[in-house]
Amino acid sequence: MQHRTVQDVMTQEVVTARPETPFKEVAALFHRNDITAIPVLDDQGHPLGMVSEADLIRKEAVLPDPEGRYPGRWLDAHDRARAEAETAGGLMTSPAVTARPGWSVPEAARAMDKHKVKRLPVVDEVGRLVGIVSRRDLLQVFLRHDAAIREEITHDVLGRTLWLAPDDVQVAVHDGVVTLGGRVPRRSLIPISEQLCRAVDGVVAVHQSLDWTEDDTELLMEHPRAYRPGR
Repeated sequence: MQHRTVQDVMTQEVVTARPETPFKEVAALFHRNDITAIPVLDDQGHPLGMVSEADLIRKEAVLPDPEGRYPGRWLDAHDRARAEAETAGGLMTSPAVTARPGWSVPEAARAMDKHKVKRLPVVDEVGRLVGIVSRRDLLQVFLRHDAAIREEITHDVLGRTLWLAPDDVQVAVHDGVVTLGGRVPRRSLIPISEQLCRAVDGVVAVHQSLDWTEDDTELLMEHPRAYRPGR
C-alpha cells in the first residue's frame, strides 16, 4: 500500500519572481498565468518566500479613503513596510514553508494545515525549487475511482497486509466511503482494519459492521507483547 507523493501531484513548471521583481510585474505574472501566488527565488534557485494576491491587496487596503482616513497608521513597522513595498522581496512572506518531492500527500496536507498556507514550494535535497503543490493538487486523491479504492483495500490491505481470506470481509465503496462487512478471526483486527483502510488514498470515511471469531482483546491487555501483527 503506497500513498501518492508530492512529486505525483505537483506542478513542475513554476512561475517565479526574484527579490528585485517590481510590484507591477508581480501583478502581471498573476494575471498572465491565472495564478494567485509565486515563489521568490535567490540566484541559486532557493525559495526565499512567497508573494500572494493578499500581499498585493495590502497596498490597496492601506490607502486613504475618500474621507482622508489612513488605515495604515495602525500597522506595525513590519506590516507597514510590506504594504509600502515596491518589489517582490519586500512584499513576500518569508521564510518559505517548503515540501519535498517524496512526501506523501497526507504529509503535505499536514504541513499546509500547520502553517496555514495554501501552497508549498517543493525543493530538492539541496533546497532548490523543483515544483509547487497546492491544496487543489492534494485534493486530486479524492478523484480516485471507487473501483481502484476497493481493489487496493481488498488485495493490499486485507489480503497482503492482514492476511485475511478473500471471503472473510466484504468491501463496498461508494463516493469514497468504504463499508466493511463480514467476520475476522480476531476482534483486535477490527480497529486495525479501519485504520489501514482510512489511510488508503481517496478514502473519505470507513464504516464497518464486522464480527469476530475470537475475542483476543483481553489477552492483549494482559500481555501486550504477546501480539504480533499477522500472527
